[in-house]
Amino acid sequence: MLDTSLCDPQVLTPTEWRARAHTHLERVQRWTVPHRERRSRQEPHPVHDFLFQYYMYSPAKLEAWHPGVGEVLADSPEGRERFEPPCYRVADGLIRHDLSDDDIEQQRSVLDLLLSTQRQPANLGCFGVHEWAMVYGGDDVRHRETAPLRLSQKQVDDFVESRPVVCTHFDAFRFFAPQAKPLNRMELAWSTRHEVEQPGCIHANMDLYRWAYGAMPWIGSDLLWQTFDLASELRVLDMQASPYDLGDFGLEPVRVETKEGRVEYRLRQRELGERAAGLRSKLIAALQHLLASHGAADRVQ
Repeated sequence: MLDTSLCDPQVLTPTEWRARAHTHLERVQRWTVPHRERRSRQEPHPVHDFLFQYYMYSPAKLEAWHPGVGEVLADSPEGRERFEPPCYRVADGLIRHDLSDDDIEQQRSVLDLLLSTQRQPANLGCFGVHEWAMVYGGDDVRHRETAPLRLSQKQVDDFVESRPVVCTHFDAFRFFAPQAKPLNRMELAWSTRHEVEQPGCIHANMDLYRWAYGAMPWIGSDLLWQTFDLASELRVLDMQASPYDLGDFGLEPVRVETKEGRVEYRLRQRELGERAAGLRSKLIAALQHLLASHGAADRVQ
C-alpha cells in the first residue's frame, strides 16, 4: 500500500474533523432522510430516486464524512475506529489515506476521461430530447405509474421526428426506444462511449458525481457533496424538459417543444455547465494530486 499525502498536509484534530463530519451529515440528510422515508412507504419519486438508483452509492456512504486530498487526521482511538484499512493507515501519529496499485490504475482511467471531456467543445443543442426519445413510440414509458405524459403520444413522437437528435451520452442513448436510436445523428457504442463525452451534456455533468464517489474516500466528502448537489439540479432540469407531467411533484415543465422553452433550457444548461466545468477542474486537480504522490501523473495523457 502507498502513502497519498504530499508535503505539509493539513492535520485535523478530532474536534475539527468531528465538526466537519457533523456539518456534512446535516446537509446530506436533507436528501437521504426523505429518500429513506419514501422507500419505507414504497413511494417512488421520478426525479430524485435517480440519484440513489442509477448512481449506485448508498445513502449511508453518502452520509459518511471523509477528509479531502492533502488532509490527514491526528491519531486517536475514535479516528482509528472510524477510518480503517484498507483505505486508511496509521503512521507517525497520523491517520492517512491509503491506495493500492489497483486503486491507482482505476483513478488514472477516470482522470483520462475527465481530461478528455474537458478538452471537448460544449454542445448546447440537444435540448433534452433524449428523454423524449426514450418514450418514442410509447412501448416503454418508464415513469408512467408516477408521472403521466403531459402531451399525447403522437405529439411526443412528432417532436422527436421534427428535431435533430444529437445525444452524445451513451448511458442516455442506450435507453432510447429501439425505433428512436437510428434518429440520433451519431452512432454511440459502449466501446467508444468516452470518446464523445462533452462538457455541455447534462448527463456527462451529472456523472461528475459518479466519478467523485468512485474516488472516495480519497477525494473527500466536501468535493463529493458539491458534485451531488450539482447532479441534483441537473436531474431536475433533465426531467423538467421531459414530456412527463411533474406537477404533482411541484415542478413546472421546461417546454422544449416550443422556441421559448428551448431558449430557457439552453440558458440553464449553460449555467449548470459552467458550474460543472469548475467541479470537473477540481476533481481533475484532486486526482492529479493523488497520482502525483505516486509518480503516476506523468503517465496521464
